Amino acid sequence: MTLYSRYVALGDSQTEGLGDGDEIRGYRGLADRLAEHLAAASPELHYANLSVRGRLASQVLAEQLAPALRLRPDLATVIAGMNDLIRPGFDAGAVAASLEEMFAALTGAGAHVLTVTFPDIGKIAPLARPLLPRVLALNEHIRQAAARHDVTVVDTFPHAFATDARMWSSDRLHASPLGHARIAAAFAHALGLPGSDDTWQAPLDPVPPPGRLRATGTEVRWIAGFAGPWVYRRIRGRSSGDGRIAKRPDLGPVVLSSEE
Repeated sequence: MTLYSRYVALGDSQTEGLGDGDEIRGYRGLADRLAEHLAAASPELHYANLSVRGRLASQVLAEQLAPALRLRPDLATVIAGMNDLIRPGFDAGAVAASLEEMFAALTGAGAHVLTVTFPDIGKIAPLARPLLPRVLALNEHIRQAAARHDVTVVDTFPHAFATDARMWSSDRLHASPLGHARIAAAFAHALGLPGSDDTWQAPLDPVPPPGRLRATGTEVRWIAGFAGPWVYRRIRGRSSGDGRIAKRPDLGPVVLSSEE
């Protein structure tokens, strides 16, 4: 097992931790949770999180790569592309090119880099079913780019748990606390950290499907509460990340959480 001392996370709202906490208490998320796994094995670990919600892959590249390199990480996570997937004009090759530039620069500077593939988002939000070809194309580009730069890929796409509703918050855009914990556990397993194993891949216990009336009500509330406001921001040319800065721009020690 390699011990890491400088972990830097790059990305968008998933890496910032939305869905795992709130604006009052703050957000935890997959990167914070991974940092805790790392710190349990390496108490001297220092961690920075440069992610900002709403960022496209090209914006993560433009805004976060240079600061990340200045922090001289020996471990980095790069997760971006979901915001691109759900917007008009999506170009899998262009998104992957931004990711690959980050992969190349970070591994070239000596960092071990981890990334993920994306699940079939149409199984999470039915209105997104037509986007499956985009997901498949981007995932294949990610796998190929990662292979060229010796980047570790956690491949979530084949696993049933990745599209289980319990893995996602009520907005269906961000992972739930359970979802963030699963991805952090997957990264920990990929790194061979003590106490990690492959149980992150296990499907969740089955639950009865909701009745038609309840399911319809859920869809209506989701459209009114989340899909509608998202479309409105797009029409206005606004982003949820407008005016936001990096979550944790400087390297600092990790305080282990008492939460499970």
